[in-house]
Amino acid sequence: MVGSLASSARSRAARRPDRLYGSTEPRIFTPPARELTEETSLGFAAVEFARDVCDVKLYPWQEWLLVHALELAGDLTVSTLGERDAMDPLFRFRKVVILVSRQNGKSTLSQVLSLFFLYVLGTDLILGTAQDLDTAEEVWEGAWDIIEDTPELLDLATKPILVNGKKTIRLKTGERYKVKAANRRAGRGLSGDLIILDELREHQSWDAWGAITKTTMARPAAQIWALSNAGDATSVVLRHLRTQAHAAVGDPDGINAALDPEAMLALETEEVESAEDEAPDALGLFEWSAPPDCEVTDRAGWAAANPSLGYGISERTLAGDAKDDPEWVFRTECLCQWSDGSLEGPFPPGTWDAQIWRAESPDDAPPAIVGKVKACVDVSVDRGWAYIAVAGRAADGRDQIELAAFKPTSESVGFGWVAEWFQDPSRTDLIEEISGQGRGAPVSALLDELEAAGLPVVRQQGPDLSAGTGRFFDAVRDGMFRHFAQPRVDLAAATAVPKITDGGSFFFDRRKSPVDVAPLIAFAGAHWLLTRPIEAPAVSAYEARGVMTI
Repeated sequence: MVGSLASSARSRAARRPDRLYGSTEPRIFTPPARELTEETSLGFAAVEFARDVCDVKLYPWQEWLLVHALELAGDLTVSTLGERDAMDPLFRFRKVVILVSRQNGKSTLSQVLSLFFLYVLGTDLILGTAQDLDTAEEVWEGAWDIIEDTPELLDLATKPILVNGKKTIRLKTGERYKVKAANRRAGRGLSGDLIILDELREHQSWDAWGAITKTTMARPAAQIWALSNAGDATSVVLRHLRTQAHAAVGDPDGINAALDPEAMLALETEEVESAEDEAPDALGLFEWSAPPDCEVTDRAGWAAANPSLGYGISERTLAGDAKDDPEWVFRTECLCQWSDGSLEGPFPPGTWDAQIWRAESPDDAPPAIVGKVKACVDVSVDRGWAYIAVAGRAADGRDQIELAAFKPTSESVGFGWVAEWFQDPSRTDLIEEISGQGRGAPVSALLDELEAAGLPVVRQQGPDLSAGTGRFFDAVRDGMFRHFAQPRVDLAAATAVPKITDGGSFFFDRRKSPVDVAPLIAFAGAHWLLTRPIEAPAVSAYEARGVMTI
C-alpha cells in the first residue's frame, strides 16, 4: 500500500506551469546557524532514508523542513559524530515548532521522522502524542504500515503491541516507538529521545507539556517536535512558544508589540510554564502561514500557508472553502492565521482585542494610572489560584484595568500572600478599595481574612454583582476601558461561558467555562468599583435644618 501511495506522490511532484504550487520555504522561520550540507544536517540522510528505504517521496516542503530542523549543534558534523561528548547536544534545536495549515502532510512527516530516529539514529524511545489517543495511534499505525511494506525494516522489528493505549513498535535491538494521549500523566516514568506532539493548539494548559517534554531532561540528544495549525486564545502553550520564536527572528508580524508592560504599581506576577534554561537558539520555528493582512481570496496567501498546494491540495478545493466557510474558520484552518479574540466567547468578536494597548513605536511607554486605584480579588473554582486586578484612570482620562498579581496556592502558604500583598507599604496608600464576591464564591472566605486584617473591603453581591457584570460587558462592547495583552485574562475573556438567569441577570459561569475565568471576574469586579455610582446618604429635612430628631 505504501509503495503505491509513494508512486502516486512521485507522479504528482512533477510541476506544471499552469498550476499554483505551495511555498517550499516557510514565510517565517528560524534561520540556520551555518550553511546546511550533508555534513551539517542529518536532514539529508532522513530524506534519503524516506526515498530509498521507505519508498516515500516527500513533498518539497517536507524535505526542506527535515534539512533545517535536523541541523547539527555547534561545530558538530556528520564526520565527527563519533567524537561527540555524550553530554553535548546532538541537534541545534531542542524544540521544533511547525505551523502549517490542515491536511498538508504533517502525519507523513511524523512517520518518516519517527522511523528515521528509530532505525538510523537508534533512538531508545520515541513518544508520539496527540490531544486524543486515536489521533496519535493513527500516525503510529501509518508508521507500522511502512515497516510492514518494507522487508528490510520488518526484519529488524519484533511483533508490535497492538493493544489500544499501549501500542508499541519495538526493534530487536530494543528501540521503541510508543503512543500516549497528551495529558498530565503522559510519559511520566519514561525517558524520551524524540517527542512528537501533534495538534499543539489543543494544549489549553501546561500540564501535558510539562509531563511529556520533561521526559527528555536527561537526554542531551533529544528533540521535541510540536506540529499544529494556527491556534486561538485558548492555545496557551503554542502561543507562548510562537511568541518567543517570533521575538527571536525580529517579530515579523508584530505579535510582540503588545506584550505585557511592567504592571502598574510595579507589581510582580508569577507564571508556571516551561522551566528549563536553554541556549537562546534552542527553539526553532517553521511557520507556513498567510500574512496577517491577507484577504481570504488571495492565492499567494494560500500558497504561503499550504506548502502541499499543487501536490496534494488543489486550488479548486481552497477556492470553494474560501467561499463557503465562515471567515475565521478558513483563516485558522486554511491560512494558518491566529484569532486572538474568540468567536464563541461572551463578548462581540473583536471588542476585547480592540481595547488592548499597543505600542505604535519602540519608544512608546505604556500609559500610567494617575492617583489611587480600585482592586478586586478572585479565586479559581478549584481554589488553585488567586488573582488581583486593579483599575484606575490614566492621565488621558481613560479607564484602565489590568491583572496585577496572581499566584498558585500551596500547602504552606495558601492564600496568605494576598493580604501581605495588599499590606505592602508601597501599595497601602495607592489602593483605595478592594472588592470581591461576597457570598457563594471561592473568594468569599478570603474576604473575611482581608477584613480582619483591616483592609478596605467592599463586598460585591446580590444586585451589585449582576449589575456590575452586566456593566462590564457593556464597557467591553462599547470600548470604554483600556487593558494590556495578558494571556491569562485574554484567555478567560475569549472562552468564558455566560450565565443568564431567568430574571435577566448576567454572570460568568465558573464551572462550565473551559478555562479559569477568575481573572476575568477580577477584572469585572475592579471595573465595578471604579465605575459604581456612589449615592449620598439620605438626610432628613429636620437634620438639614439643624433640628435634632429621636
